[in-house]
Amino acid sequence: MVLTSHDQLGDSGQKTGFWLEEFAAPYYVFKDAGATLTLASPQGGQPPLDPKSNAPEAQTEATERFHQDPDAQAALANTVVLSEVSANHYDAVFYPGGHGPLWDLAEDARSIALIEAFYQAGKPVGAVCHAPGVLRHAKGPAGQPLVKGKAVTGFANSEEAAVGLTEVVPFLVEDVLTQNGGNYTKAEDWQTHVACDGSLITGQNPASSAAAAKAVLQHLEVG
Repeated sequence: MVLTSHDQLGDSGQKTGFWLEEFAAPYYVFKDAGATLTLASPQGGQPPLDPKSNAPEAQTEATERFHQDPDAQAALANTVVLSEVSANHYDAVFYPGGHGPLWDLAEDARSIALIEAFYQAGKPVGAVCHAPGVLRHAKGPAGQPLVKGKAVTGFANSEEAAVGLTEVVPFLVEDVLTQNGGNYTKAEDWQTHVACDGSLITGQNPASSAAAAKAVLQHLEVG
């Protein structure tokens, strides 16, 4: 699981980072299935948590479980440096969202190379909410955008407008996926929606976190 190290919400003066539900729900889907997890981030150590995702109204069963799980908290506090991660050592990669990845992971050469390596090896690449933005510069084997001609989803323009950050983010996830030739689909705002196209698995929003992780597991079982 690859998390952001970026904590500034553009020039707004607000903090950002990863979204707790989008980490916690997939973490426990994988953990409960018996997976061995490695958590990584560009800078290593503790990734920044978007404070809004820790607000009372944003809590879910998975986030509550995380708050009572010292082992998970310790794992999160000690993410490995992304540059030390090789696709050869893992069966799948999963990117939790939050606004942070739009600034660092979307532009991170190491992350882009990792995504391309997983995809070319036929291993699942999963991303939820804003994290499909990390596919922005990733290329497929033929040098075309990785998402070109593929079913994809991610945080919708209407959802970004609803949270009032359309003018703050460096790019809109829906726009970038569409501009790169992806066959973008979405459900109603805040409803669960996952798009699967071979080993590429994307979820629309926080409500899609667990479903996207389960789709990754399903692909591993079939594959």
